[in-house]
Amino acid sequence: MSEVPDTQRTSPTDPPPASGAWFEHMPSGDRQFFALSPQRAYVLEGGGEIVAPQIAYETWGTLDAAAGNAVLVCHALTGDAHAHGDSGPGQPTPGWWNDFIGPGRPLDTDRYFVVCANVLGGCQGTSGPASIDPTSGRRWGGDFPIVTVRDVVRSQRALARHLGIQRWLAVVGGSMGGMQALEWAVSYPNRCGSLVIIASTAAASAQQIAWSQVGRQAILDDPAYQGGHYYDAPLGEGPHRGLANARRIAMIHYRSGEEFDRRFDRNSNDPIEPFRLEHRFDIESYLDYQAQKIQSRFDANTYLILNKMMDLHDVGRGRGGVEQALKRITCPSIFMSVRTDFLYPRSQQIRIVDALRGSVPVEHVDVDSDNGHDGFLTEPEQTGEPMGDFIGKIAKGSIA
Repeated sequence: MSEVPDTQRTSPTDPPPASGAWFEHMPSGDRQFFALSPQRAYVLEGGGEIVAPQIAYETWGTLDAAAGNAVLVCHALTGDAHAHGDSGPGQPTPGWWNDFIGPGRPLDTDRYFVVCANVLGGCQGTSGPASIDPTSGRRWGGDFPIVTVRDVVRSQRALARHLGIQRWLAVVGGSMGGMQALEWAVSYPNRCGSLVIIASTAAASAQQIAWSQVGRQAILDDPAYQGGHYYDAPLGEGPHRGLANARRIAMIHYRSGEEFDRRFDRNSNDPIEPFRLEHRFDIESYLDYQAQKIQSRFDANTYLILNKMMDLHDVGRGRGGVEQALKRITCPSIFMSVRTDFLYPRSQQIRIVDALRGSVPVEHVDVDSDNGHDGFLTEPEQTGEPMGDFIGKIAKGSIA
């Protein structure tokens, strides 16, 4: 197996690496590593197996003597364990939830022990397609097995035991992270003290699956994808076009038309006349910028695996349906909806709230933002304050 190039680019104009994954020869940054199943293969819900998997995770704050102040933060599709902190060697971007985590912030690290783990199938230190399969000595690539949210939550349960945590004070997440949080409360109701879920759902809808499929197809149709075995490709020759187009597609439904009109309208830095195909409206330049950024920090195979994982998400599978499964939840919960989120609309959160109402304390917050689905990342004032207040009440025992 040839050496995979370092993904740290010295300039945005440099050709991108074949993958933006973290590889074992790179600095580990703030990552810690947990051997998930060192003695036997980790068997997945769909029947696949991962030999000697590891979980990359980060923690902030101090676990108290009773291990009662632990909060699990679950990341979304292109997130990772680096939810809080600065950029640096091995971690080219700052924490994706810096506005929410830290001293005096909603997830106050002076009070809570906050944990975030890169999910199975991820590309930032946890075993995924870019990792070496010990049975072959080669990187998994397109042969990596299908992973479900339940597989991820089960791995997080093992990590919790490793850290000495029997019960989370709260499990928090938005979008794909909210799927994990909800699955935690359904799979391990006695291990979940409360839920904070933003812009998520109990089961992927047909429209969500449709959006996902076109994004995946963009990657699969890229000739440079090579069946997922592209890690040894020279700089600039990986499946960049496919990943970039998947990101362009995603940004259209992650944000909202209201925001696009406010920020870009029909503006253009290029003269519109004479008419020509290469002319760029400002919104097109924005999509290009987002497409360029993801190439240096993410992996095309991981995009496929986690995107499919979201499509497979259904807390009711094998449990008598969604409403029946939600009856397993025993902890106080708060759900938040973003007004302009047409990808995970308010009705999907209200479905869960209605199912829980009367059986557990449940709250709902409407977030007035034109940022669309990405409002779960971009509105610390509107989502952070109710999150912090809610978890604070849980910690004090005033909600039970």
